[in-house]
Amino acid sequence: MIKNITSAVLLLFSGLIFQQTSAQTDQRIYKIIDSVSADRIEADIRKLAGFGTRNTFSDTVSDTRGIGAARRWIKSEFEEISENCEGCLDVFYQKDFVTPEDGERIPHAAWIVNVVAIQKGTKFPNRYIIMSGDIDSRASDAMDFKIDAPGANDNASGMAGAIEAARVLSKYDFESSIVYVGLSGEEQGLFGGKGLAQYAKKNNWEIIGVLNNDMIGNIEGVDGVIDNRTFRIFSEPVPPNETEQERTMRRFYGGEVDGISRQLARYVHKMTETYMPEMNPMMIYRLDRFGRGGHHRPFNDLGFAGIRIMEAHENYNRQHQDIRTENGIAYGDVVEGVNFNYAKKLTAVNAISMASLAWAPPAPENVKIGGIVEPSVKLKWDKVEGEIAGYKIYWRETTAPQWKYSRFVGDINEFTLDGIVIDNYFFGVAAVGKNGHESVVVFPSGVFR
Repeated sequence: MIKNITSAVLLLFSGLIFQQTSAQTDQRIYKIIDSVSADRIEADIRKLAGFGTRNTFSDTVSDTRGIGAARRWIKSEFEEISENCEGCLDVFYQKDFVTPEDGERIPHAAWIVNVVAIQKGTKFPNRYIIMSGDIDSRASDAMDFKIDAPGANDNASGMAGAIEAARVLSKYDFESSIVYVGLSGEEQGLFGGKGLAQYAKKNNWEIIGVLNNDMIGNIEGVDGVIDNRTFRIFSEPVPPNETEQERTMRRFYGGEVDGISRQLARYVHKMTETYMPEMNPMMIYRLDRFGRGGHHRPFNDLGFAGIRIMEAHENYNRQHQDIRTENGIAYGDVVEGVNFNYAKKLTAVNAISMASLAWAPPAPENVKIGGIVEPSVKLKWDKVEGEIAGYKIYWRETTAPQWKYSRFVGDINEFTLDGIVIDNYFFGVAAVGKNGHESVVVFPSGVFR
């Protein structure tokens, strides 16, 4: 009897071990996490802050001060990374001209210059996953482009994260392309993001998603909370450019929190919980902070999936402030306010999410759902290209924030979940590569009978 109990326990334990390890099949992901360097991130943040100000309209001629020196240095870093991977990055400036007529925070005409580095995919070079950080900084007055504005956390931290992700991921080959980019003009009205989003649209980029990193280095909140594990993932519920027909369908079939940006946010959340369980990702059901905006928004505006990754506890004394001390309170976004190990962790979150998406097959298209007034739900979809192991159906209660249940159904394009009533759950389908990496989950876009 004891022997049988022991065998049963061992069998159960083995099953649990299999379930845990089978969800973490790619050891390269752990290697990517371990390869991210807090020391390199610190050096890059100090370098960027050392340019004095990176205001979009600051000096463009000096080699030591202003946004011109900063963007040239960023470009040189990307070029050095490319040299170390035998030219694996295509590095260039992407720019647009703005005048005071374009916005109230534009003191004079100038070029908004982004620094772009593209690591082309081996199988799907026109599919892109983008990690962005902002080059520019600001002081209390966004129009003052001469005063010191080191912008150590906002947003040298996000920019340093993008550079470090390029260093780490450039050592690997991916099926889809990865873009590392420094965007300008964020503080003046998201102009850099607008320019690159329009560039992507014009060049017919198929964007898997945009990971906008804006402030990933502060752990000491203005509310007194100190937290080096929690971070926020902001995502809007549905695309702003959806059609009237899509809005009408959602009223009857659901999906108010299942747009493409929300699915991207869930993907990052799942990757973090799977490979970095020490971290605490917070899904924030909002485009950005209350009434505010970030550089993922211009991509959302054009129908691309985009999210914002950032610290959980902001310190407003260190944001958009002239460097000064008042009533014993130190103001200003200086290097001393950045926690480099925390920035390392959030950089790793980005890197593993991009790696998994770039190793995964394309997401299934034309996902349809059926099963109205039936005891089972039916799903069908178009098959995709790539090294496909098959497809996985996900479902969850309508009030659940994350996909809760799943079933791998093999390399087919239609399946019926017997006994699962369509009215009580939301459903989605992901493609699974032979390497185990999955696409984002696709919410059904139509109904069949």
